Amino acid sequence: MSHLDYSVPDINLTLIRYWTLHNAAWHGEPVTDKTTTMAEAIAAFVHDGDTVALEGFTHLIPTAAGHEIIRQGRRDLTVVRMTADIVVDQMLAGGCVRKLVSSFVGNSSAGSLGELRRRIERADPEPLEFEEYSHYGMIGRYLAGAQRLPFYPVRSFAGSDLPSVNPGLRKVRSPYDDGEQVYVVPPVNPDVTIVHAQRADRSGNTQIWGLTGIQAEAVYAAKKAVVVVEEIVDDDVIRRDPNRTLIPSHAVDAVVACPRGAHPSFAQGYYDRDNAFYRGWSAISADPVRLREWLAEWVLGTRDHTEYVAKLGESHWAGLAVDDALSLPVNYGKRRENAR
Repeated sequence: MSHLDYSVPDINLTLIRYWTLHNAAWHGEPVTDKTTTMAEAIAAFVHDGDTVALEGFTHLIPTAAGHEIIRQGRRDLTVVRMTADIVVDQMLAGGCVRKLVSSFVGNSSAGSLGELRRRIERADPEPLEFEEYSHYGMIGRYLAGAQRLPFYPVRSFAGSDLPSVNPGLRKVRSPYDDGEQVYVVPPVNPDVTIVHAQRADRSGNTQIWGLTGIQAEAVYAAKKAVVVVEEIVDDDVIRRDPNRTLIPSHAVDAVVACPRGAHPSFAQGYYDRDNAFYRGWSAISADPVRLREWLAEWVLGTRDHTEYVAKLGESHWAGLAVDDALSLPVNYGKRRENAR
């Protein structure tokens, strides 16, 4: 059964997460091991012509997954990503993307995306179909998709010029007394959503801290979901800190351990943002020849992300190391053995 079957409008997602996390422990159910390699996950869940959501906001960007999609030569993808950034630029240069659905494009305050701009502004080397929303418009699409709603209302489009460039933005009249007209966005239900996170257990209970973004809703909106994590931990680690579990196991189809897989973005508590990489990307992507040389060396020229990490070198990673900033422990309480 796909996790699609669990996503219904009248169920609170927080309760679903709590129930999923503790049900196996209460009833002694066996744990399903969903761990796999990145290559196996992309081969199984990403197909030519698919709609693929890649989500992670500021940190936990699934770059390594994007690289593996390039290595496997996927074509004609519709990529859904709120903040289309370096990984989208790279996938465009790799020939993977036919259409982009996004609310922001740019090199994360460090410059421009050369390949994306060439595609949109000059159809060079070929055009890119681009469907634009606001950030909250994209959130509304994921919420509608996750809850199987036909649309989601977004008041903020009134007075903007987005409706003039996106015919998918429609108005509906309120069924209540005032009859107000409000803009709505359609749901998005990707064939697969891929997210990066700090840790998960073998069955897919996934924990995120720091900026949490829209990852959980993007997972629930999709037909299949792949979670890429910095580390896979024992079940007890997850159960001891249940409030950090944003994505429960029933919503996950595959779990991939890929340390440093969000580079050049950061993973809160694991490594810092590679600002030098971001600053250097604008010059690389501005030159089509240099961009494809970079892809040939760093993506197509590496067997997997482990080789990519090793190629950067330990001195490079030492410069991205972070110090501890520990959270205080929380007492969840435990029933006493002699309690009635």
